[in-house]
Amino acid sequence: MTPSLAAERAEAEGKSLAEAHGLTITEVITDPYGEPDPCKREGWARVRELVESGSADVVIVRWPSSVAPDHSPDLRHREIGWLQERGVRLRYSWAPLASTGGEAK
Repeated sequence: MTPSLAAERAEAEGKSLAEAHGLTITEVITDPYGEPDPCKREGWARVRELVESGSADVVIVRWPSSVAPDHSPDLRHREIGWLQERGVRLRYSWAPLASTGGEAK
């Protein structure tokens, strides 16, 4: 399947953020929209696997709704907390968020 323009941009932004901050990309994961609960999505399950195996200490996503939709902030906060409990930072690569540091709090 050919990636969409949005997916191509997201990947380019992620690579640019990683390069700007001296980060190495372990894996590029596509996680399609649809299911609001990140734990029920194959792509986010892979993110969790990488974190649990110690293969990732930073996760880069394009924007907050990449973790969970805006109407499900509790799911997003749960996942950000889960990452932080494991010492993993979540960074946003979309230019308006990245320009302010891009780190989820």
